[in-house]
Amino acid sequence: MPPVMAWGGMDFALSVDAVLTGRVGLIAPDVLSAIGKVPTTDPVRVTWLGLDGDAQADRVHHGGHDKAVHLFPQDHYPWWREALGDHPLLGTVGAFGENLATRGATEATLCLGDRFTLGTALLEISQGRQPCFKLNHRFGRKDALALAMKSGRTGAYLRVLREGEIRAGDVMVRVAQPHPDWPVSRVFDLLIGGGHRRDPAGVAALARMPVLAATWRVRAEKLV
Repeated sequence: MPPVMAWGGMDFALSVDAVLTGRVGLIAPDVLSAIGKVPTTDPVRVTWLGLDGDAQADRVHHGGHDKAVHLFPQDHYPWWREALGDHPLLGTVGAFGENLATRGATEATLCLGDRFTLGTALLEISQGRQPCFKLNHRFGRKDALALAMKSGRTGAYLRVLREGEIRAGDVMVRVAQPHPDWPVSRVFDLLIGGGHRRDPAGVAALARMPVLAATWRVRAEKLV
């Protein structure tokens, strides 16, 4: 494992249980989505816009440079099983449409701007994930989206700083942590969870952070 350099916080590495891609399909009448991703054991090429073989049904709100790769902590699955019961989707990876099924850290310890090597690629956390109504269709429940928004257990998006090749079983090693005071959970709370009312100065700071995804910087500017 290569040496880890960090700016604040404890160095750590994440295990990647699975690498997943998906195709666009119907998940409900007139509702298209590529949330139904499946794992592969083959090497996968990571490009500026995401994983080869992965698709997005709505390219306005999904995908792009700032949301090239979706990471979801498998550490959350026990909580979700408590919340949703013995749902068949929670019996394996990919329930939330993740590209990377990781283990070893959550949004409370993953920070905005954290950089990770994975295989030969270099990735950077750009924002939290804000799920949409399709999560309800995915689980066949009307409260899945509300539970995700309230809990903040939604994962994070990463941009690609260096294209490369990855595969399941690789280790994500953090090589930089320039913003240890900005865990994804805090960013999500301020911009999505209503926390901007408690910390307007924090929102103003986010609006000035180039590492934050462009759409979330615009949101921060509107909330200031």
